[in-house]
Amino acid sequence: MPSPELKAALEAASAAAAIIRGYYGRNPEVHTKADQTPVTEADLRAEQTIRAVLAERFPGYGFYGEETGRHDAGAENVWLVDPIDGTKSFVRECPFFSTQIALLRAGRFVLGVSSAPVYGELAWAEVGAGAYLNERPVRVSATGALPASIISTGNLKTLAASGQWAKLGGLIGQVSRIRGYGDFLHYHLLARGALDVVIESDVNILDIAALTVIVREAGGRFTDLSGGEVTLATTSVLASNGRLHASVLAALA
Repeated sequence: MPSPELKAALEAASAAAAIIRGYYGRNPEVHTKADQTPVTEADLRAEQTIRAVLAERFPGYGFYGEETGRHDAGAENVWLVDPIDGTKSFVRECPFFSTQIALLRAGRFVLGVSSAPVYGELAWAEVGAGAYLNERPVRVSATGALPASIISTGNLKTLAASGQWAKLGGLIGQVSRIRGYGDFLHYHLLARGALDVVIESDVNILDIAALTVIVREAGGRFTDLSGGEVTLATTSVLASNGRLHASVLAALA
């Protein structure tokens, strides 16, 4: 049975989805934030709605939102929310954007919801309870060798400017297929066993916190590109089916 927290997160995601669908394809006005990223009324209204739902159910929990910032005041339990991860896609009427809701408890990510309302996928997971995609349990692949593997990449600007870029090229030469699904999509594909490895740089923790739980509960492994644990400061990702993790880390080291 889903916990009350997961039920609240799913309800909040559903409420946000209704708002987002109402704005999609209607040329919403776009503003540029201080960090040069776009924001629309849909982002703002979706986050307000999510926060209202979660605060009603769990008034003592902290909140860290993409649009409204951190309001945790040392709380042990903190919701992490990106109302539209992929606003650029949303604005250009490309369906590859999602709502991300995670719960951080005492420094550990324990719950994740990834809702892609236009694409039509909803994934969720809780620690110890498995991962689900569109209400069906999912599991990572059993691929154990790089020559048989499929890798998906995203947000590679920082990696391209680093010494790891040539090593990524060497890794690509060893695998079966390279793709760039990006955003929520390649994590959903990884969790259901449709690909084997995801590599990203230039990420924000709000983009990946929920997906960390989903991939791990599907049997995978989720670290940064150095193999370190995911924290609030994490900006890169190596996510895999687990079996290939050490091989990819070694190739990029």
